Amino acid sequence: MVRNVQIRLSLKEEGDPDGLQKRVAKYLGLPEKELTIHVLRKSIDARKPKIQFNYKLAVYINEAPDDTKNTYQFDYKDVSKAKEIHIIGFGPAGMWAALRCLELGYKPIVYERGKNVKDRRRDLRAININHIVNSESNYCFGEGGAGTYSDGKLYTRSLKRGDVQRIFKSLVHHGATPQILVDAHPHIGTNKLPKVVKNIRETILKFGGEIHFNTKVTDFIINDNQLNAIVLNNETETKVKRVILATGHSARDIFELLHKKEILLKAKSFAMGVRVEHPQHIIDSIQYHCKGDRNALLPAAAYSLVEQVKGRGVYSFCMCPGGFIVPAATAPGEIVVNGMSPSKRNNLFANSGIVVEINVDEDIPKYEHLGPLKGLAYQKDLERLAFTSGGRSQTAPAQRLTDFVEGKLSQDLNPTSYQPGLKSVPLHSLLPKFIGSRLRGGFAAFGKKMNGFYTSEANIIGVESRTSSPVNIPRNDALEHPEVHGLFPCGEGGGYAGGIVSAAMDGERCAEAAIVGL
Repeated sequence: MVRNVQIRLSLKEEGDPDGLQKRVAKYLGLPEKELTIHVLRKSIDARKPKIQFNYKLAVYINEAPDDTKNTYQFDYKDVSKAKEIHIIGFGPAGMWAALRCLELGYKPIVYERGKNVKDRRRDLRAININHIVNSESNYCFGEGGAGTYSDGKLYTRSLKRGDVQRIFKSLVHHGATPQILVDAHPHIGTNKLPKVVKNIRETILKFGGEIHFNTKVTDFIINDNQLNAIVLNNETETKVKRVILATGHSARDIFELLHKKEILLKAKSFAMGVRVEHPQHIIDSIQYHCKGDRNALLPAAAYSLVEQVKGRGVYSFCMCPGGFIVPAATAPGEIVVNGMSPSKRNNLFANSGIVVEINVDEDIPKYEHLGPLKGLAYQKDLERLAFTSGGRSQTAPAQRLTDFVEGKLSQDLNPTSYQPGLKSVPLHSLLPKFIGSRLRGGFAAFGKKMNGFYTSEANIIGVESRTSSPVNIPRNDALEHPEVHGLFPCGEGGGYAGGIVSAAMDGERCAEAAIVGL
């Protein structure tokens, strides 16, 4: 017999190794030895001082669990001699497009402009220590894309776009912790993701797929609205029939190439702002209603904030508890900041993007003449401003949070996790008024929602500009570009995803669409 049960545990009960078993046995009025418990979902309710752990369980009573009900079989086929699907980009969308090709019996041939996950590390060190940006290998480009050296947050609202649990189980199959299958806000961690990515690569190669690193697509050969070939590294022309374009939201050269070739693009709304960084203990004390260190059973606390300011949304984005801020520029002469956390989320700081919604049709009229690339140009200008004001290196412009809101230059700055360092600048006057004024209003409002959030112990660091693609590459109901047959825009770069899981699901869908009629 199987019973579905929901149980709440106190901190004290959670600290008891047998606490869950005891509570379930008591609830059902049965001996513990008769029960086998499978955790289906786990979350924390910290809205009140008495913090509780919520569990959704499947309880097997005098019965062996049927493990097959909650497993997925990944039937990867030998595709070494199969028909080919070409994939541009090896981030989450490209990786899961390739994996799905293996299941469908088609050979994925992947081109990735950057390096493999091991060799990428040298270029990440160069940008952090020496302030040298390699435009082909950085926190955004390379094996696994921006997802590899990212926080690894797997929470998504895109539940209607595909089978989320299938993506989670694929990650576990390739080495991620099984805990992601039950946590309400699953997370892998920047220190664990590279191994998962490497394992995915090995699966693709083992079953006959191809992956080519340091290989950049520099042109598309199109005849009579049919994509016939791609040019690699400005020299090698390769014939293609189906191409999944999964280049991510930072591959600006791809957007510019498509625009130059008069291939239909559309400007889309996006968001820009700053990173805010607090000592983690401040966020813990707010969220867990505690003084001093949080209980050891509790993870580093997170938050989610949103406010309407002057007709535009101001909200937190990619909140990283126990994390650090990294330089995510993809070209010299720009500053971009992003956040991430290790698997244990045990860093001393909490950071989050705080960004302002930008409607490209109303908010940036000076860029209207640039058509579908107007949002891209606005992004670039803000990143160049950050580079110049930061001292023309990867040192980032920063200000104490309270000074930013009150319009004062910070005489000094708080300690930070941002390795290239910070420079005190008057961000309140440097940021475009449209963004700066709304950020100031947003921070003031957030301070009222979270008592203690508005503090001089927090820094704001600029700029957070790569929340999503400012360009949409259109596609029809068959997921194919409406004007270029054989081209399947995919993932964040096309404007169809907003994170690891949604990009992975879109990659699978594009693989399924690309094989039709091949």
